[in-house]
Amino acid sequence: MEKDCGDPAVTRVREAAEAGDWAGVRDGLAARPDNGDRAGMLWTLSEVAGVEEWIHRAIAAEPDSALPLLVAGTRYVGWGWEARTGARATHVSRAQFEVFHERLRRAETFLYAAAEREPDWVSPWQVLQTSGRGLEVGPVVAQRRFEAVVRRDPFHLRAHQQHLQQVCRKWGGSHEEMHAFARASMLKAPEGSLLGQLVALAHIEHWLDLDGEACAQYMRGSDVVRSLREAADRSVLHAGFAAGDGRVQACNSFAMAFALAGDKEYARRCFDATGGVVSEFPWYYINGGDPVAAYRNYRSSVGA
Repeated sequence: MEKDCGDPAVTRVREAAEAGDWAGVRDGLAARPDNGDRAGMLWTLSEVAGVEEWIHRAIAAEPDSALPLLVAGTRYVGWGWEARTGARATHVSRAQFEVFHERLRRAETFLYAAAEREPDWVSPWQVLQTSGRGLEVGPVVAQRRFEAVVRRDPFHLRAHQQHLQQVCRKWGGSHEEMHAFARASMLKAPEGSLLGQLVALAHIEHWLDLDGEACAQYMRGSDVVRSLREAADRSVLHAGFAAGDGRVQACNSFAMAFALAGDKEYARRCFDATGGVVSEFPWYYINGGDPVAAYRNYRSSVGA
């Protein structure tokens, strides 16, 4: 399964964070421009336990630097979501929500401070999208945060993924708004862009919101299959498909969507495009304990 975005530099930064080595983390982040490549590093750092314990020393040692503030904010967001867990809201206790919101509020303090020090950076605003969803800042503020990212980086993948979550029904949006956002984002981007993945993710989110036979009926509908094919042809199956962070996950997302849709031809092509590398997301929706098993089972089912 893909780990650390399949990037040795991300692995080095993660290992430095696990060791409490701020210099190693700082140098790894500083070597990446503040765009999609850095986003992968930050996402990994958000999941490293213990960063919240030593990052305050780095902030104190470098009071004028935005980087330790950015790392602190990112980790506090990840730490907050760990307290909440990925369960539906009805299965999260009041105590969990209190810890969740406290950590997210602290995260936002760090992130706004980072944005103030480095107004051209994308990353603080992109991470604020995630904290804002947890704090339920509402659609107006969420839209402003998304716009703050795309003004600086119009085709930022993770920002678009986060906004897709913001407009899906489980977070107060609707299926219609979610699908419209996904397709419009894809069409605005150059052919070969990673943003085509949004269409596959929107259909997967819609599928997750259904029960019983309605799930299969939805994914196998002719309109859904046609939509998926259009998006795959513009992205993961396009000759100019973008390289870099997010490529493996995009191929896995389409492979899963086409397998669920019963479109074996396109599913096989997308499984081939993964190169046999499995991304945890979105396969954990099918088998949270063993995403690799889910990948293998569905790959076998389409004869890939």
